[in-house]
Amino acid sequence: MGKILWFTGYPCSGKTTLATMLKSHLENVRILDGDELRKTLSKDLGFSPEDRKKHNERVIKLLEEIKDQHDYILVCLVSPLRKVREEARRRLGKDFVEVFVSCPLAECIKRDVKGHYKKALNGEIQDFTGVHQPYEEPLFPEIIVYTAVERPEESVKKILEFLGR
Repeated sequence: MGKILWFTGYPCSGKTTLATMLKSHLENVRILDGDELRKTLSKDLGFSPEDRKKHNERVIKLLEEIKDQHDYILVCLVSPLRKVREEARRRLGKDFVEVFVSCPLAECIKRDVKGHYKKALNGEIQDFTGVHQPYEEPLFPEIIVYTAVERPEESVKKILEFLGR
């Protein structure tokens, strides 16, 4: 069974960027990106607290089914609720690695090329994390990267060092 690296942080904190960069340093890797999972696995769901819970449950079930097929699965999800991430840790076992992509909300808003924060602030999007819904930072993540002050290469190096690579 491979490692499951669960990248969590505000939207636009750099989760997918780091996972994509990390992939080139590892073998037999699959990336599960939150935006793509929303378009496929959970296209019928919105962003209410109940729908977020259902979405995360679906992701955890998918991971339980595919975890033996890859050396590394890089999961890029906002997953704003600590309780949900702890459930993933409990169910996925010892190979679950929480990667907290720490970035101040103001910096994430600046980086928002898709305009989601602007739409949320203008009331065009509801239940958006950081605007309408809280983000609960991890209490004891295995890895913390600080994407507002670290270059992406530095963050990737920290992750690779944790993995012994």
